[in-house]
Amino acid sequence: MNSSDGQAVVVGVDGSEPALRAVRLAATEATRRQRPLRVIHGFIWPLLHVPLTIPSGPPAGLREQAEQIVAAAVAEAETTAPGVRVTGETIDGEATAVLLGETAAAAMIVLGDRGLGGFSALVVGSVAIQVASYADCPVLVARGAPRTEGPVVVGVDGSQSSILALGFAADTAAARGAELLAVHAYRHPTSTGPGDMQPLVYDEAQLHGEEERVLAESLAGLADRYPELHVTRQAVRARPGKALTEASRTAQLVVVGGQGRGEFTGLLLGSVSQSVLHHADCPVAVVRGPR
Repeated sequence: MNSSDGQAVVVGVDGSEPALRAVRLAATEATRRQRPLRVIHGFIWPLLHVPLTIPSGPPAGLREQAEQIVAAAVAEAETTAPGVRVTGETIDGEATAVLLGETAAAAMIVLGDRGLGGFSALVVGSVAIQVASYADCPVLVARGAPRTEGPVVVGVDGSQSSILALGFAADTAAARGAELLAVHAYRHPTSTGPGDMQPLVYDEAQLHGEEERVLAESLAGLADRYPELHVTRQAVRARPGKALTEASRTAQLVVVGGQGRGEFTGLLLGSVSQSVLHHADCPVAVVRGPR
């Protein structure tokens, strides 16, 4: 990986502990990818529930606090990865809109799984879900345990979205010197066209063989592009979200596409991707194609 295109790894911060975890993850990722790191904070002072301590009035006081949030995040990044080039900026606007405005020119967006002011019942915050749903670049969500051991896991189902995810996962595993574990989960025979019905009776061994072929076809050519990358294939009969969540317990990263095979085309973020984002025990990367 190189930084010849000038694209930065971008991390969104809000002063929360999950955001600081995201900063550390982003700084490490920027170092691995030989890219600069850009720290940004969406400043919209009426929605920040913090005490006003600056006598010059709410906007000025809260803006100073926002700038302190960015400064602290920049310092955290420089401590985590001393060699990375870090810049920080406070941008007027709501967090999701500000982050999405960065995606066209970013190599990657990194976010915490929760932010300040989020509802306690939410496993993953709304900003992370919305950015992952609309971003033009990969979105990395810092959740679960940060690990440097274990495989990079990628969900593969033969869809165009999963092919993009596979490419990102292979690049990442190669850069980390990690094993790539390609997981293809299935439950029933899939229809081959609109209006087709699933057969009521089918041969289990034949079904498994067909799903193994789907996985093998998706991985075709990978060994030529990454000759030193160790790839393990796993075709399992299970719900895809559950299979990938299980794999996340020993993984250092799980990579999913924005939308899988058989999911409604109108969905911006598929049910499998959302399930993994909510339940994975390690960081999750969501890879979508450009809108």
